This record gives sequence, C-alpha cells and structure tokens, in this order.
Amino acid sequence: MKFSQGFKMAAASILANKLRSLLTMLGIMIGVGSVIALVGLGQGTTKTVTEQVQGLGSDLITVNVIGRGSSNTLDYETALSISDIEGVEYAAPVNSQNATVKRGTASVTVSVLGTNTDYLVVQNYELASGRFIAPLDLQFNNKVAILGSATAQELFGFADPVGEYVQLNGTRYKVVGVLTEKGDSSSGSNDEVVMIPLTSSERLFQSVGVRTVYASAESEEMMDLAKAGIESALSEAFRGNTDSYTVMNQEDLLETVTSVSDTLALAMGGIAGISLLVGGIGIMNIMLVSVTERTREIGIRKAIGAKKVDILVQFLIEAILLSGLGGVIGIGLGIGAGNIASSSLGMDVVYSLNVMLVAFGFSVVVGIIFGLFPANKAASLKPIDALRSE
Repeated sequence: MKFSQGFKMAAASILANKLRSLLTMLGIMIGVGSVIALVGLGQGTTKTVTEQVQGLGSDLITVNVIGRGSSNTLDYETALSISDIEGVEYAAPVNSQNATVKRGTASVTVSVLGTNTDYLVVQNYELASGRFIAPLDLQFNNKVAILGSATAQELFGFADPVGEYVQLNGTRYKVVGVLTEKGDSSSGSNDEVVMIPLTSSERLFQSVGVRTVYASAESEEMMDLAKAGIESALSEAFRGNTDSYTVMNQEDLLETVTSVSDTLALAMGGIAGISLLVGGIGIMNIMLVSVTERTREIGIRKAIGAKKVDILVQFLIEAILLSGLGGVIGIGLGIGAGNIASSSLGMDVVYSLNVMLVAFGFSVVVGIIFGLFPANKAASLKPIDALRSE
C-alpha cells in the first residue's frame, strides 16, 4: 500500500468521526499548549530580569551583610573605605527602611534610602531637577530629601517639589532634588523612593550601620580585582567569618537568575509534558476502540490481499495524524494563552521556535508510541476471525 493511499484512508476515518477525533486530540492539545505558554512566560520573565540586571551596569558589585544585630552591620566609615580599594571607583552604603512620607494631607508609604553622594552614579539615576546629596549634608546630618518621580507626583502632582518640605515619620525634611523616572526592577519600584543622607537616616530610624553597599569597578577588566579586594577587606572586618556577608557582581547575579529560571522552565515543561502522556493514552484507547469497530473491514481488506504491514501502516498513520494535528492546534492555543496571560498579568512572553518544534515532535512521537499497540493488534487479526466479527 502506498503512503499516500494510507494517508487518505486515515484522514477519511478521522473526518468520519469529528467529535471523537477532537476529544482524542484534546490531551495532546492541552499538553503542547501548556508547554508553549509556560515556557514562553518563563523565558519572558528571564529576559525581563536579565535586562533589569544589565541595566544596572556591568561594573556593579553588591555587598550584602547577613545576620542580625549590630555586630552584623558595617559602620559608615568602613563601608565608605571600600571606595579606596584598588579597582573600585565608587562605593555607596545604603540603609533602607520603609516610612510614611507626608505633605499636607497627602501621604504615601515608600522605601527611604539613607546613602551618600556616590549612589546616584552607582545606580545610574539621573536628576530631573535640583541636586543630590552633598558631602556637607552627610557631615552635618542635614535633613534634606531627594524624591523619586512617582513619590514626587503623588505628593506634589505636577508642581516642582524642590524647596518644599515633607515629613518622614513626623520629622521635617527639605526637598532638594527630584529623580527622573527609572521604572521597576527585581527589587521593586525605583521611583517610589525617598533618598536622604545616611547620617541623617541613622538618627531618624535609630539604626546604626549598613547591610548593603553598592560599589562600581573602574572598568570591566578591573571587576575581578575589585571583587577580590572587597572580599579581603570584609574578611578582615568580620574576622574571617565569611558567612557574614556575600559579594556578587552582575555576572554572578545573571548566572543565578538564569539557573533559577532554567530550573523553573524545566519543571513547568515537565508538568505540562504529563498532559502529553495522558493525551497519548487517550489516543491509544480510541485507536483500540476503532480497531474493534473496524474488525470486519480489516478482515475484508486482508481477504482481498492486504498485507499485515499495510494494516499496520494505515492505523499508525491515523494515530500520527491525530497527535500531529493535536500538536499544531496546541501550538496555536499555547501562543494565544501566553499572550492572554502576558496582557492580563503584565508579564513578557518569549516564544522559541525550538521549543515549538520539540513540543510538536514530542506529540508525534507520542502518537507513534501509543499508536503502535492498536495498529499491531489490527494488523495481527486473522482474516477468517475478522470476517466472523459482527
């Protein structure tokens, strides 16, 4: 039997039972669609986080102090001395707290960052108006504040806040600058913030010392040297207790993000792959029913000269058509579901042709594997027994 003839017969059998064929393909469609949508959303999330990390600059080094208590913090002078390490250009200690910012009857709870003059450069912020924290502000504990763009709009609308006053937890601060819009990052909004001098922050929140320091290397080539110098200085400050701190550059952070994202994508793809197996079982069940229904037809074909391989190929092609068509429809459903989820959840989605081809190929393989048993059963029927079937 020619392949084209087997294809026509299989297609005719599928079209003769449209509803049953659709229900048979349902498991494959859900499985392939789930793989496409979930992996696409996972890759989109990875892309977004990667762009955010890269947007911070390739020369950024982040120091985090771990643990509780005053013994697990860096004092301002020690944190600032990181800028004197070879290969380090800037160092910005940060004391971060949540606080309520008020202006008249308007109030908003935001993240208040106590830092120094280098933070603007290290974190790639720009000023929309006014100035940033000056050395004299740190020296004299001046009560000055720089507002993020979102905070400024919520408190002052479209008016210029520079020269006006706000209250941080009841303490009056003069607004000396407003930052340009920067958008969100993995740590939250970069625009719903207020920045004040670190020395003033320590008094306001009764919190001495910092747990985070952002440093920038002089160049990408100096990154390893700068990181090694920082680790050495921290080891000395914490008396060799390397468990008290972490030092990460952007490459380390990207590797961690990629590793976590790949693991999640693999897990989601594996869960969706279970639907493909369930779909394969459905194909096998329906094909077995089809063999039973068409036993007499098989007997007639064998009686007039059809070989075992002809019957095997016919039923195998039918199983492959069911799974392949289910895979194609599943790809369309997956893209549609991914786009809907992206729009409703505000997430990026990235579709990969390789993932689509693998999902489709897997659906065809499922059809072959689960179609072999019923196809072989049909091909193995003896003509006389098949003809006797009612």
